[in-house]
Amino acid sequence: MILQVVRYYVSYKLSTRDIEDIFTERGSAIDHSTINRWVITFAPKLEQNARQLKRKVSPSWRMDETYIKIEGEWWYYYRAVDKYGDIVDFYLSKERDEKAAQAFLRKAINTNGLPDKVVIDKSGANALPLHNLNVKLWLSVVFILNLIERVDVKYLNNIVEQSHRPIKQKMVQALGWKSVEGATATMSGQEVWTQIKRGQVGDLSLPIWESFYALAA
Repeated sequence: MILQVVRYYVSYKLSTRDIEDIFTERGSAIDHSTINRWVITFAPKLEQNARQLKRKVSPSWRMDETYIKIEGEWWYYYRAVDKYGDIVDFYLSKERDEKAAQAFLRKAINTNGLPDKVVIDKSGANALPLHNLNVKLWLSVVFILNLIERVDVKYLNNIVEQSHRPIKQKMVQALGWKSVEGATATMSGQEVWTQIKRGQVGDLSLPIWESFYALAA
């Protein structure tokens, strides 16, 4: 039941109070604050398990960031998808600068390997970390033949900008998150659900909700 509650919250436009009402009608009294604690506790763990099972993405990435309101302040949510729209990775940061972009790229590369190409929207904060990464590759002891191609074409990034929508919609529905923990957990769960729906994670012969529950095994 805990996993079902978590899935309802990260998968649909339902508030914790909406889910409380649904389960009360079914005969299970669950307080909305308990639902919030379950999401914070279990969604990040499911995301970590999904990360170990995620199928390879294309080496052509689209990188972008969007605004997320937490505790009344704007944070930055870095994301990348591949050229087919499959999720590469995501990263939440208080700042939008070179350091944040570098941390995001490091996280994405650790999970997915080096990309061949990264499309950005002419953001200097994103361009500089890619340049510095190529310099490190060029100077590395193990010489790498192919450096990362950087493409600054805004319209090519439409695919990642559109994929921000579920996160933005959840933020609006939640009237902005009240804590960094809650925001991070919700976004982790949403990214997992999207990956399952896209066939990036889980047994493709199972219904998508069963693939979600299987991540707890």
